[in-house]
Amino acid sequence: MGIIRKKARIGIVTIGHRLYWSQFPGLEEELKGYGRQFEQIIEGYEVEIVSAGFVDDMATSFTAAEKLKNSDLDLLFCYLSTYVTSAVATGVITNAEVPTVLVALQPRHALDYANTTTYMQLVNDNVCALPEVSGVLLRTGKPAAGMVVGTLNEDPRARRELQEWCRAASVKRAFKRSKIGYLGHTYEGMYDMHSDPTAFTASFGAHVQMLEMCDLAKMVHSATKQQINDKLDEIHSVFEIAEPYIDPITRLVKPEDLEWAAKVAVGMDRLIVEQNLVGMAYYYRGLDGNEYERIASNMTLGNSLLTGKGVALAGEADLKTCAAMLIMDRLGAGGSFSELHPCDFHDDIVLVGHDGPHHVNISDGHPIIRGLDLFHGKSGSGIGVEFSIKAGPVTLLSISQNQDGSYRLIATEGESIKGAIPRTGNTNTRCNFNRGTAEFVESWCMAGPTHHFALGVGHVNSQLKKTASLMNLELHIV
Repeated sequence: MGIIRKKARIGIVTIGHRLYWSQFPGLEEELKGYGRQFEQIIEGYEVEIVSAGFVDDMATSFTAAEKLKNSDLDLLFCYLSTYVTSAVATGVITNAEVPTVLVALQPRHALDYANTTTYMQLVNDNVCALPEVSGVLLRTGKPAAGMVVGTLNEDPRARRELQEWCRAASVKRAFKRSKIGYLGHTYEGMYDMHSDPTAFTASFGAHVQMLEMCDLAKMVHSATKQQINDKLDEIHSVFEIAEPYIDPITRLVKPEDLEWAAKVAVGMDRLIVEQNLVGMAYYYRGLDGNEYERIASNMTLGNSLLTGKGVALAGEADLKTCAAMLIMDRLGAGGSFSELHPCDFHDDIVLVGHDGPHHVNISDGHPIIRGLDLFHGKSGSGIGVEFSIKAGPVTLLSISQNQDGSYRLIATEGESIKGAIPRTGNTNTRCNFNRGTAEFVESWCMAGPTHHFALGVGHVNSQLKKTASLMNLELHIV
């Protein structure tokens, strides 16, 4: 099953100053060349480029703005090639009506002071107009989303910043004109899971598609034998099958268990494609072992595979954490459905995990599957997915809501540490957050997160700041 990831659409405009051209022959052509070099850098970040070319007066500024405004952009890079007037730069930015990052990357790391000419200074004068343009944008009520300063060549920091902005734009594009499914209802009593679909669409841009268990059941029933066999092959290629452990609810994974989980997975694949979903929040309580209960209790295996392919699946009908998982995935961090588990005050870590779904691409080694006679707090029995997230840097992202209903991103960075975890058919990752475990739990919970969150690899707070800026969302860093 091929998951199509929509590429961010990024506009680029290079700004110059027309009065210089007659004074310094060759300067215009040289600066245009640096603008094209900048475009080539951005093209390397798996995004779609819309170039508005070189702008150096009000007439070309307005023409560029019209083109950019009609190009359905997620982000605009405004490359200041030398000193430029704020009128020309803001003429593009304020009329293009898209979040803009000001870029000032000079060709040289430093001037050759003994041989510097005015021409050479102007070639490297990228930051000169930066405060002017930034200040005017603030005055117009349309401040820059951010800025990148450095050099055009051999500048890892600047390249990292540019790539992070492109990833943030990819998050915005993932939600734009997309559909996130909502199947069933939230787990009874979890007030923090409740979310208004209208407010969600207003904040994130994705439509919330209401689904029923019968929609999924239809897809499960129509799964062919070949599709089921192919899915079984995929399951065996990704997972290791574990024996029962000391927990009395664990059991052997029987062939019929695997076949049923594979059939449900095929059904989910088909539902995602038919409904054209980028994610789904789901929960079905179940009753007396009925068919819908058998389907719902066997979704974790297939949904973990889907999550690893970039489709955010969140259990217990947690729409907000579904969005958090999608954000983390598009930032290249994965994004596994998680919550706080018991602390280890000897090793000063807290276990972080859940019964699924999980992002199998960020597993530390092969994830395993374990048979379960029951899922604690839920109906049914089936197969659980068990692993730890890769050792190294991790980020937690929760999406909560303020008293007025507005959405708030809450994030913190820590470390995944190798070590023993419970063998209970759930994910568990040993996490330390660079402070005492008790202090971390207190500070995290005082920030008001939902009890679920997306756990991803890497430290991505910097990218989350850019994402929040582009999507006009509040971000609280713990």
